[in-house]
Amino acid sequence: MPNESVSTESFASEVTKPTKGPKLRLAIIGCGGISETHLKALKTMADVEVVAGVDIKPERLDVMREKYGIPELFEDWNEMLEKVAPDAVSVCTPNGVHAPATIAAAKAGCHVITEKPMAMNPAECQQMIDAAKDAGKLLVCGFQFRYHPNTQMLVRAREEDQFGDIMFVKCQALRRRGIPNWGVFGQKELQGGGPMIDIGVHVIEMAHYTMGSPKPVAASGNVWTYLGDKSSNVVSQWPGWDWETYTVEDLAIGQIRFENGAVMQIEASFAAHIEKDVWNFTMIGDKGGARWDPTAIFTDRAGTMTNTTAGFLPKADFHTLFISKLRNFVDGCLHGKQLECPGEAGMAVQKILDGVYRSAEAGSEVTID
Repeated sequence: MPNESVSTESFASEVTKPTKGPKLRLAIIGCGGISETHLKALKTMADVEVVAGVDIKPERLDVMREKYGIPELFEDWNEMLEKVAPDAVSVCTPNGVHAPATIAAAKAGCHVITEKPMAMNPAECQQMIDAAKDAGKLLVCGFQFRYHPNTQMLVRAREEDQFGDIMFVKCQALRRRGIPNWGVFGQKELQGGGPMIDIGVHVIEMAHYTMGSPKPVAASGNVWTYLGDKSSNVVSQWPGWDWETYTVEDLAIGQIRFENGAVMQIEASFAAHIEKDVWNFTMIGDKGGARWDPTAIFTDRAGTMTNTTAGFLPKADFHTLFISKLRNFVDGCLHGKQLECPGEAGMAVQKILDGVYRSAEAGSEVTID
């Protein structure tokens, strides 16, 4: 997904409007591009006060100070947690830092929402879940696409048994030439992988959620790198990526078997010789099937094969989806509202990702515990 532009208006002036109820004192750990998308969403919430930011790069702290008016800025999260003692933390670091930042925040008494994927592997996810439980704090993984109206419609259809037993799901998160030219998306040691873990994760998560979150039991996968680690003069949307440090895959293909017998296939690419970018999933059940975009349900009615589309679905964009996921987190922290995407949901998706990568390395199908 591309970076979102963010208003340059002062964050502090809008977020601290008077409110009758309590305010959530929230800190940002990791002040890179995605943190600005969080701040833009949090700006709409009068019951949230962003009290601190943490980043190892002084220039990012300058952005937080000058663009958003965040009062307390640090290069070390332990110092921030001790001096500021926020109620909650939003972890917006590279993937490799999600676990240590989350664990430190939970141990310091903070609720935590962490960006996707939850961590680098299932073991880290479990450590995060355990730390939050031990501290009696909430842990949320930030999967915004489960809040999308398309996803919600298909979940309701599944709950009404319109699909019956879901047998097969096909997930596609494909870019023809969309290697990020910012951040550390090409560095495996910091990200854990390429398009499978960065963009495939979203489609996997919303498809798995729509299926009813069955337990994954086995995975097979393959990955290839053939464009990202080479210099290129091909005109593209994000030219000039750091090909010299590129150690992730360009294309990943995976297949997951679930305990209930269902199968999920996954295709994810940063760079692939295809007609156009694809962001979608399709689903086949014994009573009906579905497509996420444009959303449709396929079944038989009155002796006729029918295709059903929505007469109306609310529009959604990156900003509104981030508002939805952060609103749920804030309401959970302040009012005890049920979390839509707790840490356990992040763990399930991490097991799928980990299975595909382990299989690709082993050259054979692997078991998912």
